[in-house]
Amino acid sequence: MKFKALLLSFFFTLLLAFNAYAQRTVIHAGTLIDGVSDEAQSDVSIIIEDNKITAIEDGFINTSGSDQLIDLSDKTVLPGLIDLHVHLESETNPKKYMEAFTFNEADFALRSTAYAKRTLMAGFTTVRELGGSGVNISLRNAINQGFVDGPRVITVGKSLATTGGHADPTNGWKNDLMGAPGPEVGVLNGTAEAREAVRQRYKNGADHIKITATGGVLSVAKSGDAPQFFEDELDAIVQTANEYGMHVAAHAHGAEGMKRAVEAGVLTIEHGTHMTEEVMDLMIEHGTYYVPTISAGKWVAEKAKIDGYYPELVVPKALEIGPKIQNTFKQAYEYGVNIAFGTDAGVFPHGMNGKEFRYMTEAGMPVMEAIKSATVTAATVLGMEDQVGSVESGKYADLIATDKNPLEDVTTLESVSFVMKDGKVYKQ
Repeated sequence: MKFKALLLSFFFTLLLAFNAYAQRTVIHAGTLIDGVSDEAQSDVSIIIEDNKITAIEDGFINTSGSDQLIDLSDKTVLPGLIDLHVHLESETNPKKYMEAFTFNEADFALRSTAYAKRTLMAGFTTVRELGGSGVNISLRNAINQGFVDGPRVITVGKSLATTGGHADPTNGWKNDLMGAPGPEVGVLNGTAEAREAVRQRYKNGADHIKITATGGVLSVAKSGDAPQFFEDELDAIVQTANEYGMHVAAHAHGAEGMKRAVEAGVLTIEHGTHMTEEVMDLMIEHGTYYVPTISAGKWVAEKAKIDGYYPELVVPKALEIGPKIQNTFKQAYEYGVNIAFGTDAGVFPHGMNGKEFRYMTEAGMPVMEAIKSATVTAATVLGMEDQVGSVESGKYADLIATDKNPLEDVTTLESVSFVMKDGKVYKQ
């Protein structure tokens, strides 16, 4: 009996070993940009077991019959890209402002699944979702559970605003409809409500917090850049968020709002249109990252010229603020501000995220630095640098490939030809 038990144990161990070995995937990469090195590598083999990278070896290694070989020897392989500013619940269109009255929650949820898949197919395997109704939390969960194809979603749920502020969902509504939304839906006034609003986001399942530190372009409100929080409110938000293990992202166009947000300890400034040298100095001092969203600026400036595309109150803000973001990015880069990749997809069509690389390099950032802003730097912002953002042993097998070398033609990042997320191939 003991011999039989030992024999069964041996065969069971052998079967486990065989199954583990059979799960090995080998990728032959003609060119590898790993997200860490400043130089690309040629003829590299990437070994994957289950959903993790287990080794990177020089040359194209021989594979056994049980290996899955993916031949990308004529392509450039990169880490899965990370976009730190997307809105997966919606997408720009002239009727968008009516959707609050004509759409049910299920309508937003179902459309978000299509936008998520389009984002993944564009090569973005991780995104930070910076504000919707809160449906984005359910979208994250559905993706994690395998019900929906999409990127790894890190979400803030609903953005926080003051009454009448950029993320007050009732801006522009008639009086008997707008009511007085409060912390439960992310609208706050004073430090007590600030803490309550953060705690409600945590209770709802948000990963992080976003605030609208200044007015915004697309809200139906007059100001596009005036500060909208007092210092004590910002301090209460950041302190509470940090105690719950969440960081704070700050939408901001005006300098005073940026200054207050940076001094309060937010991790990222989004858009940053009217950034000054004083603000840049503070960002460098505090280690704050700048997420530019040039793509959104260009899109709204273009569409504002089309009669009826945006409400009348929005048009002058879009024409004034939109065209400036690329130049702000140029100034911030040259000044030495930490820059992380983000596009504001949803303000423009999802799946076009890769155009941001073109705009960044047009403004003077070398292609390799732009790629790192969307890989290792973005992963660091998320606190996920030990999981994603580079092609290294132990990281998730999030990989993309392009037909051309982006160091020679950056526009190839706008149409990736291969996408793997978590060890699973979604596009080939």
